[in-house]
Amino acid sequence: MTDTDETPRLRLTAVSKRFGAVRAIQHADFAVRAGKVHALVGENGAGKSTMIKIVAGAETADTGEIEFDGVPARIASTTDAIGLGIATVYQEPQLFPELTVAENIFLGRELRSPLLKKVDWAAQNAKVVELLELLGLPERYATAEVGTLSVAEQQQVSIAKALASDAKVLILDEPSAILTDAEIEVLFGVIRRLTAAGVAVIYISHRLDELFRIADEVTVMRDGRTIGTYPIEDLSVRQIAHLMVGEALSDARPHRRVPEGPAVLELRGLGRAGKFRDVDVTVRKGEIVALYGLVGSGVSEIAACVYGIDHSTHGSILIKSSQVNIRSPEHAQRLGIALLPANRKVEGMFGFQSIAFNISAGHLRRMSRFGTFIDRAAERGKALELIKRLAVKTPHERQAISAMSGGNAQKVVLARQLVERPKVLVLAEPTQGVDVGAKEEIHRLITELAEEGTAVLVVTSDLPEALRIADRIQVVRGGTTTDEFGPDASQVDLLAAAAGGRE
Repeated sequence: MTDTDETPRLRLTAVSKRFGAVRAIQHADFAVRAGKVHALVGENGAGKSTMIKIVAGAETADTGEIEFDGVPARIASTTDAIGLGIATVYQEPQLFPELTVAENIFLGRELRSPLLKKVDWAAQNAKVVELLELLGLPERYATAEVGTLSVAEQQQVSIAKALASDAKVLILDEPSAILTDAEIEVLFGVIRRLTAAGVAVIYISHRLDELFRIADEVTVMRDGRTIGTYPIEDLSVRQIAHLMVGEALSDARPHRRVPEGPAVLELRGLGRAGKFRDVDVTVRKGEIVALYGLVGSGVSEIAACVYGIDHSTHGSILIKSSQVNIRSPEHAQRLGIALLPANRKVEGMFGFQSIAFNISAGHLRRMSRFGTFIDRAAERGKALELIKRLAVKTPHERQAISAMSGGNAQKVVLARQLVERPKVLVLAEPTQGVDVGAKEEIHRLITELAEEGTAVLVVTSDLPEALRIADRIQVVRGGTTTDEFGPDASQVDLLAAAAGGRE
C-alpha cells in the first residue's frame, strides 16, 4: 500500500452512507494527490458510484471527514464541490444537443463584456478553441451543434466543459467506455497534460488493463469498504480482479459440446445501405456464436436489423430455414427472437419502475387477465422466479431498477427476455459497463441458456468476452463478415483480423 507524507489534494476518511436499509458505503478511506491519476475500482454495487457522488456533491456522507488541501471541507451540494474545484465527467454526456459546443461549455457561466453586460461570444469561442485544441478537436467544432457530433466527440466536449472551470480535481467516470482506441489515446494525452499542470484525476473504469497505461495508484472497493490503495506497478490485472471479488477467477473455459443440427438463425448476404453488407452467419440450436468487431466496424448495427429495430436493404434472414421479413421488434418477438440491447438505460430499462414491472414489460398479454387487467400475482411470481434464477441482488421485486448496480440491472433486462423462452437470443455488448464478478455470472447464464437449446448470437467489441463464451467467432471488419475462428484462437489473430492486419 502507498504511504507518503505528501498532503493529498482531496482526502476522505471513514466515510459511510446509507439509503434506507441499504448500506451503500460502510467504511471508506480515499485520498488523491495533485498531479496524480488515482483509479477507483470495484464490482457494481461495491460503493464506488456512491463515493463519487459524495465527492461531486450529489450525495452527502452520513459519517466521515473530508479534507481539501489539508483543510477540513464540507461538500453538501454540487455547488460546494464546484467551488472547491471538483469537476465530474460522467460516462454518458450531460449536454444539450440543440446548443453549440461553446454554448454547452459556458451554459450558466457565460462570459460577458464588462460594459454592455452581454454575452461575449467572441471571447467564449476563443476560449473553447483553446480547449478543443487541447483535446485534439478542430476549432470549427466551437460553433457546431452538439447533436451533430458523435458520442465520442460529445464525451470530449464534456471534458472540455469540466476544464473550463479550472478544475483542481477531475473525476472521470468510465470515460473510455464509448471511445475508440485512437480516441482513448487522445484522452490519455489530455490526462497527462492535466496532471503535469497539477490537476488530481480520479479515474473509474471496468477496463482494468487500461489502468496500467494511465493510473499511478489504485483504490479497490468491495462490499461498501475500501480494501486498500496500491501503487499500480505492484499489481496485475488478475490481482486487481482478485481484490475486487475476494476470490480467484478461473481462466478455464467450460468445455461444451454443441449438438449437430440445422441452423436456427441464418443471415445470408445481409446488408443495410451505408452500415454493413454481405453478412453471412449461421447459429444452430444450443450454439453460441459471437460477432466480434472493433468500434465502427458495423457489428452493432447487425443486431438492430435482426431484431427489427432497423431494416435490411439486401440479403435475407431465415428462422429454421424459413425466410422472414422482420418488420418490428414486436414481430421479432413473435418469431421467437429476443434482444438484450447494448444501451440498457436508453433501450432496455424503465428506470423508476420496479424490477417486476421491468421484467413483465413486453409480456403484458401473458401477464394479463382476459387481455385487460395485469395479473399482479403472476407478475410477482415470474419476477421472483427470475430474480432467484439469475441471482439478482435485491431486497425485493418492488425495488426501482434505477437504484440497482449496473450488473444487477443488466440481469433484470436479461430476465425480461427469458419470460417466454426465445428460440434465438441476440445479446448486444452483454457485459458492457459491468464489473468482473457480474460479467462471470452473465457469461454463466448465457452458457446455461445455450445448453437448454437456445441459439445465442453475441454481438460484441469485447475480445476476451468473445473468446470466453463463444463456440465460434466471426469477425466483422469494414461492415462485413470476414474470418471465422474457434474458441482456441489467439487474441493476437482475432485482433489482427478485426483491424485488417492479417494476411
